[in-house]
Amino acid sequence: MNKALFGRMLHGGDYNPEQWLDRPEILAADREYFRRMHINTVSLGMFSWAVLEPCEGVFNFDWLVQIIDALYAAGVSVIMATPSGARPKWLADAYPEVLRVDAERRRTLFGGRHNHCYTSPVYREKVKIINTEIVRCVGRHPAVLAWHISNEYGGECYCPLCQEAFRSWLAARYGTIDKLNDAWQTVFWSHVYTDFSQIEAPSPIGEHALHGLTLDWKRFVTARTADFASFEIETIRAAGSDKPATVNMMYDYAGLDYERFAGTVDIISWDNYPPWHKTEEKITALDAAMQHDYMRSLKKAPFLLMESCPSATNWQAVSKLKRPGMLLASSLQAVAHGADSVLYFQMRQSRGASEKFHGAAIDHWGGETRVMNEITDVGLALESLGAVCGSTVHAAAAIIMDRESRWAMEDAAGPRNAGLKYKALFTRIYNGLRRGGAAVDIISEERDISAYRIVAVPMAYMCKPGFAEKLRAFVSSGGTLVVSYWSGIVDEYDRCCLNGTPHGLTDVLGLRSCEIDALYDGEQNAAIPVAGNALGLTRRYVCDTLCDVVDLCGAMPVLTYTDDFYAGRAALTFKQFGAGTAWYIGALFEEELFSDIFCRLVTTAGAAQPYAMRLFGGSSVPEGVGVTTRENDDAAYVFVQNFNRFSLCLPSKVLPKGASVLYGTYTGSLAPLETLVFAFSKT
Repeated sequence: MNKALFGRMLHGGDYNPEQWLDRPEILAADREYFRRMHINTVSLGMFSWAVLEPCEGVFNFDWLVQIIDALYAAGVSVIMATPSGARPKWLADAYPEVLRVDAERRRTLFGGRHNHCYTSPVYREKVKIINTEIVRCVGRHPAVLAWHISNEYGGECYCPLCQEAFRSWLAARYGTIDKLNDAWQTVFWSHVYTDFSQIEAPSPIGEHALHGLTLDWKRFVTARTADFASFEIETIRAAGSDKPATVNMMYDYAGLDYERFAGTVDIISWDNYPPWHKTEEKITALDAAMQHDYMRSLKKAPFLLMESCPSATNWQAVSKLKRPGMLLASSLQAVAHGADSVLYFQMRQSRGASEKFHGAAIDHWGGETRVMNEITDVGLALESLGAVCGSTVHAAAAIIMDRESRWAMEDAAGPRNAGLKYKALFTRIYNGLRRGGAAVDIISEERDISAYRIVAVPMAYMCKPGFAEKLRAFVSSGGTLVVSYWSGIVDEYDRCCLNGTPHGLTDVLGLRSCEIDALYDGEQNAAIPVAGNALGLTRRYVCDTLCDVVDLCGAMPVLTYTDDFYAGRAALTFKQFGAGTAWYIGALFEEELFSDIFCRLVTTAGAAQPYAMRLFGGSSVPEGVGVTTRENDDAAYVFVQNFNRFSLCLPSKVLPKGASVLYGTYTGSLAPLETLVFAFSKT
């Protein structure tokens, strides 16, 4: 996304005026409040199908046109949604095939959201009709900026139509049933298939332990969902609209591989609902930053924060209010990491049904509130940051996060079937890179890595074709590679690799994984530094969960285990390979080790954000402080945020040469939740 698309930071969110058509005075009041809160964009039509088409073939669009006209006159633009996220009752009653079938082969009843089959020809036809009518009615309205396709795609359907589609997908993938049997290793337990027609999707009352089947079913579900999203976008295009399209994604969602949607949509967007104040804000902020970076990395371009809560959610176990200043800090964090919008769910609190107590810009009282004032602060901040719009983040560091690999790893029946702590390892690596001053892309195994200076590979259980060769070339040409335990274990079919692991990298890393020890909850080991080690480490580090036992064949030990039968064996190693270096982390160590490792490696690899480091004198970034740079041809914009519960001093009270303050007041220190934005001119 760039300035040519929207030209401003979008501020607003989900708006459901159809709930208030009998109260025109409320709708008029909303527009006045939007003006006060500096709202410039709302999303319409998300769950409006039953109002837009109250019975089959009968359309009611007058209200929608009137609402859009009134909003546009008030200076508010529209992201128009397709309503396929929840179908009307008449559709389910007339065409039962549109309702999903669950894993136990029971057809579900009408209700909820996303209770529809993406394969059903009837459902696709009805979606095409309603989408076409919406485009014809309002698609060319000057208020409409973009298309929001459906809502939070998710879920699975096991109906006969989907079963046949799955079999066809498998036939196209494998060509012959013999190749499928080999890929899935069906000879185990005598589960050999003789024809694709015999295959059933995984089920708790049927086959659920054949890992290749389960993995391919998850791939199929993603392919089917992405195909449906593509189909919806095609209906928009065919009806005559060329406005950009997006789908709103969800936090670390295991049900879909979002990598497969990047080429389908024009803009990435996602819904961000961190549990602020559940723990220290710096911990939640780190997790949110990581997810922002993942979403930005899908297209390596600015994204939309499509939903966030201005107050408290209603669906978390404890729906806590955001404390004063939290909304502004979290909103600007999204902008720092590449968002060109801050949008909320919801603009006016609904009066009934499941989200009636979900936070909103305008609550049930309907008057001015603390939340409104905080939203106004966000609106003013976004207006002051207009120059940042369209700029992006240029990361010199990347972490590999492959959804297919995670699916396979979590289904593997391996050393730990509960508590693999993949997320913990990933977060510690991410935090280490950020503490070192690096901006971070989060990418799949299939992406190009040649332009990065440092690449981290945490628990890349699956080694897809060409991945090991890509890593080898990266290190050989001068890159810094960091690989963790439980990497390169299986191929793309979830078959165990032969002849040594990590697959294809034993010579690059200079070691072979021999055994991996799973530690019970509460059990620990530790490692101590080797004298004169390459990182200059001097202290003892505790580890738990998994400990890899390796044989060295060229690698140099940095840390060695202190306990158990593998005491004295290498726990952290490095090796020079070609013009680069390859590091291997053998266990889930405490957070401090990852900071100690990556603060050094980011510096030696030259991966730190150059403009940001001028603010910190080249030293590491303090814990709990977020530092992210967005750039365009004219300037670099450095966002500095303090998510600690105490104030922090910056290294100097004097601005670095070439820097100006774009947002905030620079005093040399940062208060809790304070954000400063510095602009470094490139001209």
